[in-house]
Amino acid sequence: MAEAWVKSPDASAAAGTDLHLVLDGTGNRREQVMRALREAIGSGRLAPGTRLPPYRTLAVDLGIARNTVADAYAELVEEGWLTSRQGGGTRVAQRAEPLPVEPPRAPVTAARRVDHDLWPSAPDATQFPRAAWLTSTRRALNTAPHNAFGPGDPRGRIELRTALTEYLARSRGVRTAPHRIVVCAGFAHALELLGPLLSDPVAVEAYGLGFHRGLLAAAGRTTVPLRVDGHGAVIDDLAAADVRSVLLTPAHQYPMGGPLHPERRAAVVDWARATGGIVLEDDYDGEFRYDRAPVGALQGLDPDRVVYLGSISKSLSPALRLGWMVLPDALVHRVLAAKGVRERWSGSLDQLVLADFIMCGAYDRHLRRMRLAYRRRRDRLAARLAEAAPHIRVSGIAAGMHAVLELPPGTEQAALRAASRLGLAIDGLAPYRHPDSTLPPRDGLVIGYGTPAEHAFNRALDALLLCLPDGVPEASDLPV
Repeated sequence: MAEAWVKSPDASAAAGTDLHLVLDGTGNRREQVMRALREAIGSGRLAPGTRLPPYRTLAVDLGIARNTVADAYAELVEEGWLTSRQGGGTRVAQRAEPLPVEPPRAPVTAARRVDHDLWPSAPDATQFPRAAWLTSTRRALNTAPHNAFGPGDPRGRIELRTALTEYLARSRGVRTAPHRIVVCAGFAHALELLGPLLSDPVAVEAYGLGFHRGLLAAAGRTTVPLRVDGHGAVIDDLAAADVRSVLLTPAHQYPMGGPLHPERRAAVVDWARATGGIVLEDDYDGEFRYDRAPVGALQGLDPDRVVYLGSISKSLSPALRLGWMVLPDALVHRVLAAKGVRERWSGSLDQLVLADFIMCGAYDRHLRRMRLAYRRRRDRLAARLAEAAPHIRVSGIAAGMHAVLELPPGTEQAALRAASRLGLAIDGLAPYRHPDSTLPPRDGLVIGYGTPAEHAFNRALDALLLCLPDGVPEASDLPV
């Protein structure tokens, strides 16, 4: 069986078409070439109009006589599979239709229609700073060292780690140095790397992302819930939980909202020092605050006991897949060993662009602009609810990109069904509750106001109001 990849040397083949041709070894060579071409055309692999390589080139690569390939081309022209004209080369005929392909079967569960997107935790994709990012891209490419185009360093580019050191110290109060930062592909990737290094079990907030609990479970770690109230996670629960690792969202508890109380911030650091424990700090929505003073990173209280985790998934775009871990010295080499000897996740060029984007001040300008935009949306959401549904309590809106709407008991599922009928993408509160939590279940909706484009936001709010139940909710400990 002969097999060849042929790249046409003809400059007029603008795309530099590659032809992969396999001869089956049955019959003479001319018949084998003809069968292989018919199969490639009939299957749709060679589309109508595709230019074939000159017969001399194909003959050389297949190791057969030129006349054999020329005869095969000529006979396929006669049959109507190919066309040939002087100076125009040999092409697949326009009438050479591929064999019909069986249409894909419809999925068992049809995809949910989304006409209005209030899904929590995603940024407005229309606001990505394309011009500023393009400027940083050009500058980064023009100044990139040659080694940026080789295998990636698992630590991340030194340019980005240096930029992050300065930015995180200035904006979030993080105490670190470039050698303690490891670049990753976002928070989920960081948790995948850290999970196997943590002692079992791991304490988590009683209300949080089930996806994160799933990542820890995949690493062989069970999770123990800590109660959540108006001041964040109840740190006193750590003593009874008998754990050495805890995952927290101290800047803005997700999804309930609100920062971890100062006394509890001090308490969790004291706990880590006393037990030799590790705190994983998910700096969720640390950049977006509206009605409160900035809350610095917990990591600043003890860089040797707190692992600071951040990303640009919500501040810029999840499409870039860039995040970072600020690690205690004792964990750096263990995390790098888990990553491997070469970077397989985050592209070096994207890292260089982000480093320039931060250092030139474009990142700060983008955050300030989006902070104002999201605050206006939050205000519109609160105003519409106060006017049309004053019985619905709104919480967690002093910062972040989402709000929790507390519903009367037993109404969450009905509201979600109504949303589905209207094509409104929202989330219920129930999936966030840890299955082992002792907190009583509560009904609510988690509403993201960052996702929709500006022109679609009012229509999304109209749909939301149609989903809300009537009545007055019971008192709650949800933070304001």
